[in-house]
Amino acid sequence: MTEPIIDLRSISKSFPGVQALVDVNFGVMPGEVHALVGENGAGKSTLIKLVAGVYQPNAGEIRFDGQPVHILNPRQAQTMGIAAIYQESSLYNELSVAENVFMGRHPSSGKLGMVDWGAMYRTSEEVLERLGVHMDVRVKARGLSTANRQRVEMAKALSQNAKVLIMDEPTASLTQHDVEELFKTVRILREHGVGIIYISHRLEEVFDLADRVTVLRDGRLIDTRPVSEVTQGQLVSMMVGRMLDVLFPKEHAAIGEPVLRVKNLHRAGLVNDASFEVRRGEIVGLAGLVGAGRSELAQVIFGVFPAESGTIELDGKVVTIRSPRAAMSLGVAYVPEDRQRQGLILPMTVRENITMAILESLTRFGFVSYAAEDKVASTYTERLQIRTPSLSQLAMNLSGGNQQKIVVSKWLASEPKVLILDEPTRGIDVGAKAEIHRLMSQLAQQGLGILMISSELPEILGMSDRILVMRKNTIVGEYSRADATQEKVIATAMGLDSQIDQGGTTVERN
Repeated sequence: MTEPIIDLRSISKSFPGVQALVDVNFGVMPGEVHALVGENGAGKSTLIKLVAGVYQPNAGEIRFDGQPVHILNPRQAQTMGIAAIYQESSLYNELSVAENVFMGRHPSSGKLGMVDWGAMYRTSEEVLERLGVHMDVRVKARGLSTANRQRVEMAKALSQNAKVLIMDEPTASLTQHDVEELFKTVRILREHGVGIIYISHRLEEVFDLADRVTVLRDGRLIDTRPVSEVTQGQLVSMMVGRMLDVLFPKEHAAIGEPVLRVKNLHRAGLVNDASFEVRRGEIVGLAGLVGAGRSELAQVIFGVFPAESGTIELDGKVVTIRSPRAAMSLGVAYVPEDRQRQGLILPMTVRENITMAILESLTRFGFVSYAAEDKVASTYTERLQIRTPSLSQLAMNLSGGNQQKIVVSKWLASEPKVLILDEPTRGIDVGAKAEIHRLMSQLAQQGLGILMISSELPEILGMSDRILVMRKNTIVGEYSRADATQEKVIATAMGLDSQIDQGGTTVERN
């Protein structure tokens, strides 16, 4: 019987005050895609960092090609044949594709050790072709799409003769087409005998791609099964420790008068003649393909890029929003897509992040009232069930789901009338998703108007009272909750309305 390429046996790992892994067994066979799933904080990141040499275990044994090993650092892991592709690209923007593929090990010619550029370009092209990718290896990495950056990362791994490839949330920022192309590349690597550890919160990807799946919960191994022998419902139950029957807990809310009304809003290159409204107690979903202008519309409303023409009304009064500060003062809050870069200051505490948007109201005679700050932070930590050892915990040390709750808390503390949520559940686990969705329903019941941007159609269909569809920076269609289907929304987003039966309001297109 073939042995695993890498085999973790009875692995435990702890950090001060935290037991991250307890007696975990995990292995990857040659030519296997082994999915690793679990809620944020389940221990997935710790496990792959043990494989990649970032951490070392406190107990247990790691075997590579059948032999016990101590992986002391990432450099040693790479030398052994272990490569990792993380959600954030590690490419150097100002270097060419070929230079990135051979970073730190450029082929040389002659006694002087000069770089053999011809050999580097030629070999890079050959490696990419093995992955079914045709690309100019002389261009700088800065101009590459997210999908092509990942293909270069894969080429780098293949050029190192990697035996094990770790892929951590590789599709988080990809279009559906790019996801399909990525899967083709992964299957090519599998055919080459590479063992792949695949981490994703998108369970449909596990069933599309993986051979086996391992579930972690609270640092413990729950089970490892062939994907063909488990259902999505069973996986979710193992991940969260309970049956999660309602992922989209949309509850009835009384829908009132319009709280936000946008008329002919325009900003060159970002938004073109957008008109819509959001009512009190209503969740309006904003759908569309990547690049359709959804986030740009939100940023124009919030004053990040002020509108050049058109009007914005709040509670029936025309307002001028030239900056985020003006938007906040008028009762508009915006939870951005990239919570780590735009929503949080990671080296600051939970307390400081939650109260950041309302510090002025907590200040007396030029000094922040820490008692008042504690009260606000405690209120929202409890209300949103943020799991943190203390309010003094750094935001960077919390799971993605809890980080997202902190960002939402920050804006709820400002007591807004309108809440714009841009990809509210991207990159968080199924349990945290359900909690965010439940919170959205509760906020709507309290009379808040919510504009939700999402690339996940089940989320759009499951949580929205009405759905707006954007294409080419313009709102091109609208559906009621009752009339919306996945096929209709996709067709409208792609400009193919004439090919389906219409059940909603649409806009004539060229």
